[in-house]
Parts: sequence; structure tokens; C-alpha cells
Amino acid sequence: MTCKNILIAILFLAMSAGGGCRKQEDSAKKELIVLCGSSFVPPAEELIRRFKEETGVEVATTSAGSEDFLPLVKTGQKGDILITHDPFLDEVQQAGALLDSAEVGFVAPVLAVAKGNPKGVKSIEDLTMEGLRVALSNPQYSTCGEMVFDLLGKKGIKGAVLVNVGNRLTKGHGNLGTLLQTGAVDAAILWNGVAHNYLEHIEIVPTPYEYDATIRAHVIGLKYSKNPDLVREFITFAQKHGPEIFASFGYVKGE
Repeated sequence: MTCKNILIAILFLAMSAGGGCRKQEDSAKKELIVLCGSSFVPPAEELIRRFKEETGVEVATTSAGSEDFLPLVKTGQKGDILITHDPFLDEVQQAGALLDSAEVGFVAPVLAVAKGNPKGVKSIEDLTMEGLRVALSNPQYSTCGEMVFDLLGKKGIKGAVLVNVGNRLTKGHGNLGTLLQTGAVDAAILWNGVAHNYLEHIEIVPTPYEYDATIRAHVIGLKYSKNPDLVREFITFAQKHGPEIFASFGYVKGE
């Protein structure tokens, strides 16, 4: 092989290698990491499915409690998108990590009982019924738990309800649904959207919305993302389709 041919071969290999790198870089850019609060997995999966179908962008998802993601977001360690609820949008903004956001629904505590309501629970006050097995979310880990404890305190029934709760203060709302589904408890208060996932086995007792706060669900774009254009694309998609999707999974405003 002549020197000229050798030089051409080297240049060709270099260009091929460079093209391969560019393809890998382009592929890497076509991916988002979504940090999904554990209360929002079903609607988030549907939102992501439709986004991928329309755009071809790959999306990797990890789920945990919103409070578990917050330290990672504040230090810019992980994720492009965070799906969560109030007050975490404010926390992200205060940390300087907010790029953009979409409000997609509402989370509200609902009173849920076993299918057929065999104990005849009709109100929050009925959670004081002697012998009723009650489960609640732990206010140490849960916004819903904080709201419920505040309301029980204002009604003057917190102590009586907690007697029926015993050691059934849970961290995850899915645990509350499972306890109802399996008959381990007679009643629980959990997020509306999570209760919606268990409607085959439980039912929601209509009650007035007596909580002080209105809690919104958000899809949040994170400012430290290496793919800000894709993040904005996802947020725009969530603004357009998110409210409809989240409503279909029960994330509607309490009355």
C-alpha cells in the first residue's frame, strides 16, 4: 500500500470513529431521566408512554418518595424531570434548580373503606368508632399525613382516631391501599389518585373537603439537566396532555 493510500485509510478510519462518537452523543441526548414521586407512577407511566410514542425520545424512570429525591435535586446530582406535588415545586425553585414546570392535577386526601363499606363509615368522625381498624400515612414522611393530622386536631378527635390506628402509620400510600385490599384495616385516608388504583377492591366515602391547603401535582424540568431542550419539550407535552391524563387516574380537585 502506498503512503497516499495509507493516509487515506487513516483519515477514513478517523472520520468513521468520529461519526460513531457523534452518533453516540446524539443517542445520549435523546434520553431523559424522570424522577417520579411514588404517588404518581401510573399517570406518569402513561404520560411518558405517549411522549415516547410521539417523539421517539427514550425516558428512564425511577420512583421514590418526593422527600427522597429532594436532596439529589438540590445538589444537582440526578434527573432531568421531577414529578411531584406541593410544596416541592417551591423547594426546587428556592434551590435554583427550576427550569420550567407544568401543573397537571391535584392530590387530595380521601376517606376509603373496604368494598361495600361493611362498617358503615360515613365521615371522618366515624374513624373514632370503637374497634375500627384505621391506617393513616405518617406525617413525618407525608404531606397527606400532615394534612390529616391537622384536620383531626381541629376536630378534636386526633387522640381517639390514633387509638384505632395503633402502629398502622405508613410511609407509602400504596401500603394503605394494600391494607384495605387485603382486609387488614377497615378504613384509611390516602391520596385520591392512589385510591383510584384500588377501586376494584375498595371504595371512596364522599366527604366535604375540609383541609386548609389545595395540593397541586407538577411535572418539573430541572435546570441542571444536560438536555434542556428535551426537558422543555417534555414540559410542553405535559402542559398539553398532563391534566387530561392525571384526571383519568383520579387526580382531581377535592370539593
